Amino acid sequence: MINFFDILKMLDLRPKIVYLFGAGATHAELSNIVKEKEVAPKFLKDNGLLMAEVSRRVTKKAKSQNFFKSIKMFSVPQGSSNIELLISLIENNANKILQSSKITSGLKKLVRKDIERVLKNNLSKNFYLYKALLELDKANKDTEEILGYISLNYDTVLDQAYCEILSSKKPNYCISPLEKVTHKTKNSNPFLLKLHGSFRWVGYSKITKIPIIPLGVNKNYLQLPYSFIWGYAHEILKKCDILRIIGCSLNQNDSQLIDLLFKAHLHKKDSFEIHVIDFDENGQRIKGDYEFFPKIKTFSEIFGSKYDNSNTKIINESFQNWLKYKAAELSEDKINETKYLKKLIK
Repeated sequence: MINFFDILKMLDLRPKIVYLFGAGATHAELSNIVKEKEVAPKFLKDNGLLMAEVSRRVTKKAKSQNFFKSIKMFSVPQGSSNIELLISLIENNANKILQSSKITSGLKKLVRKDIERVLKNNLSKNFYLYKALLELDKANKDTEEILGYISLNYDTVLDQAYCEILSSKKPNYCISPLEKVTHKTKNSNPFLLKLHGSFRWVGYSKITKIPIIPLGVNKNYLQLPYSFIWGYAHEILKKCDILRIIGCSLNQNDSQLIDLLFKAHLHKKDSFEIHVIDFDENGQRIKGDYEFFPKIKTFSEIFGSKYDNSNTKIINESFQNWLKYKAAELSEDKINETKYLKKLIK
């Protein structure tokens, strides 16, 4: 006997979902395992993965580096919170700055070292929020169709979760034609599209020299394989009904990303919902900044006013809370089939 969910799938009536992850999603993994909330602020200041925190640590460290001496006048004691803008300003004024390329290269290397330092810590072995989300998506496969996961992050925390939960040796990165080197068969799993590249492409040991799109306001994604990755991102966005944004502030530094969302609306010839999984205040700011995207919803608007998500906590647990509220919609049997989602809610 055909049930209601089978009919939805047959008629292709399931809402089509795309996720967009920023640094805040991996940062949530880190904050989630800090059990003592009173020590969290100090811990996250030294290890947090939000770009503002990484920026402060890197620019503070850069002051003691030889490459930074010629622009030391721009340094501040506590470090700068916007390294992307700083790098872009240096690049735009390269003719006035001695060894400007050496300075920007040095800053970018420090960013990578800082992020990898945090993620090499044994704490990262205990991350499980991405895994819980992927389990949630598997449990909801009859009611939602996941088109893909878009990430702005260089780290491989999501990639590893993807491989474990979806039983895949490698994510469906869509880095063709380069992926043909090691991947000959079509991957049926949802896309994992890393718009700015990756420190490591999981499962592609023979492809090691794909340069990341470095920090800076003026990112160039027209070269291979990024033209493919951004093209696939455009394709799934113009088909989606709901874009879920986790850990991404839609910062205006990333104008190409905003342009991508704008183009997707144009080609869809309709608006898709944009769910901001963050403090309500941050969601309201995004609504104000991008009023021309008419279907932006804050956290509380997604679930209704009974789930207030105001910025009153030491740690932003929006990702964790969203997972819990979505899990509450599942049957007990489906929850018991999970490993990480069950761990989060019980």
